[in-house]
Amino acid sequence: MKYKQLTQVQNWLRPIVVGAAIGVVMVTYPAVAVAERLKDDSSLVTLLTQSVSISQNVKNERAILPARGREMVVYRSPSCSCCGGWIDYMKKQGFQTKVILTSDIEAVKQKYSVPDRLASCHTAVIDGYVVEGHVPVHDVKRLLQEKPNVVGISVPQMPVGTPGMEMGDRKDPFTVFSFDRQGRAKAFNKYPSS
Repeated sequence: MKYKQLTQVQNWLRPIVVGAAIGVVMVTYPAVAVAERLKDDSSLVTLLTQSVSISQNVKNERAILPARGREMVVYRSPSCSCCGGWIDYMKKQGFQTKVILTSDIEAVKQKYSVPDRLASCHTAVIDGYVVEGHVPVHDVKRLLQEKPNVVGISVPQMPVGTPGMEMGDRKDPFTVFSFDRQGRAKAFNKYPSS
């Protein structure tokens, strides 16, 4: 191999080897201790700091994303068409949905302790939590990540602009509520009108 080619290969491999070494060091030592040991070489300290930052961002992003294929059971009335829009939306976000058609949706809501004032057209259950109505996927993911001590979350009624209730550019303001077994509700997230 010619000297020029050898130099090119070395230059190409250097970031890979350094990255792998930093990965091994980061697993072995806390990042702060490694930074202290590498003070003399500012480029390695910078590289280490960036690696920690990127690693933390990836970890945080993974934490809020549900595993692909997580199953959600959705109870809905056979006559409700907007429920299908929300179900399709959740499927596109990676959730598997098992749909159960029922003519007695009120009995489902009572079974899962959904307060009357927070009721909507369909009721979903995932990981032991209730998701009532046209709740945006971000709020479902947050619920599954934070695991609060609640029965579930709800978007009461059917506000225009929520997933499955789209009507052009129109978006009504709405609130996602969390609720407990005693029917106490509090705001989980708020969406202004656009």
